[in-house]
Amino acid sequence: MQVNNQLIFEMSRPGRIGSNLPPSDVEQINLYNKLPSHLIRNEPAELPEVSELQLVRHYTALSNKNHGIDNGFYPLGSCTMKYNPKINEDVARFEGFSRIHPYQPVETVQGALKLLYELQQDLAEITGMDTVTLQPSAGAQGEWTGLMMVKAYLKHKGEKRTKVLVPDSAHGTNPASATVAGFNTVTIKSNENGLVDLEDLKKHVDGDTAALMLTNPNTLGLFEKEIVEIANIVHEAGGLLYYDGANANAILGKTTPGAMGFDIVHLNLHKTFTTPHGGGGPGAGPVGVKKKLIPYLPIPRIEEYEGKYVLNSNQPLSIGRVKGYYGNFGILVRAYTYIRTMGPEGLRQVSESAVLHANYLRKKLEPYFDSPYSQICKHEFVLSGARQKNLGVRTLDMAKRLLDFGYHPPTIYFPLNVEECLMIEPTETESKETLDAFADKMIHISKEVEDNPSIVLDAPHSTVIGRLDEVKAARQPVLRYTKVVSIKKENEKVTI
Repeated sequence: MQVNNQLIFEMSRPGRIGSNLPPSDVEQINLYNKLPSHLIRNEPAELPEVSELQLVRHYTALSNKNHGIDNGFYPLGSCTMKYNPKINEDVARFEGFSRIHPYQPVETVQGALKLLYELQQDLAEITGMDTVTLQPSAGAQGEWTGLMMVKAYLKHKGEKRTKVLVPDSAHGTNPASATVAGFNTVTIKSNENGLVDLEDLKKHVDGDTAALMLTNPNTLGLFEKEIVEIANIVHEAGGLLYYDGANANAILGKTTPGAMGFDIVHLNLHKTFTTPHGGGGPGAGPVGVKKKLIPYLPIPRIEEYEGKYVLNSNQPLSIGRVKGYYGNFGILVRAYTYIRTMGPEGLRQVSESAVLHANYLRKKLEPYFDSPYSQICKHEFVLSGARQKNLGVRTLDMAKRLLDFGYHPPTIYFPLNVEECLMIEPTETESKETLDAFADKMIHISKEVEDNPSIVLDAPHSTVIGRLDEVKAARQPVLRYTKVVSIKKENEKVTI
């Protein structure tokens, strides 16, 4: 098979075009008379000039080099890379959804507003919150939105609290979001069981505590069994409890953050409700709140009034708008489709299957890797490559070796409180055969570490690009394709 590894700029030929548009029937505007001179190019942009067929083949070739959930197992811990049902895509492409414009009068988009309103209601019930905003465009923005509401709530009460508590087992974006929102972060230690250390929590909770941000189950895949007491400790000090919804895939239909005592929730629709994950596309991070925080929700709020759906911006205590229009509408349609397709029983089965799969895989792998928390987990679990490190092979090396077998590696070196961490989440959408095959390859690699470590240390061997120096690749990227060949010369490896 012929492989074309040219850059698109190398394929470019002057005058070649991939489109043929009719003459414009709109009056042209001379930008030179409208824009400041420093915003106008003196020379045309150096864009590649290729035919439509060249363009299609180029991007198809690039996509074939990428690994995605549609072409392989993707056991990425903490990120829930589950299958995106194609019916979601079909519904999002209905003309009534795909061919409307956010500037249309609300009376002409009542169907779209009804969908958003019902999605708010569904997510509120799923999380045990009183209402939900769909505006935030990602989980991290949802965290920031929630924390800005915390700040507005405290300000309205006449309180200035500066401290947000974040367990060392929390989701990684929590400290950053708290900092961006203007709070100081304080780390709460885990105990020997991988759960929040209640004594350390009590030591840090005081009148300056604005909130505790908690991921439950945490990033070790363990459920915080003392969550009711944790909530009481924070609430008695006048603080709020924030739920990071990154791991909500483990609790659907079984419990809710509201029942645990949380005041604010954000959800990652790409992690739990099968909207596309990554690739730079639009995301969604809805935020749910209890009644006392409703006045601070972003505006406009989508509400039902006398049988019609309206946009209410008359909220004087609101933190304002956090996203253009009504959020990323197409993503929200996909999540709505998934929830309505699954129904309550289906969503409950999601969590049951996710937990079953994780524990099945955990038990198969524990004899071959260190297991810092050898107990029943939720939807994900952590192993340690410390045993292999003692033999001269790190977790990073084993992750690279997995690439040779067609698997995306699990999350590695996170959470930070586990040495040589492997964080594995199989999700509910994979078959037993897939889990068994993955386990077999992990076991195979663990035996290679003992019997033939060089094959792991030099991995990957079968990928388009061979072993990379990560630091050099980031600082001195080489975009042009070159064939990499490694030869041995007097015990010194030479790369050509």
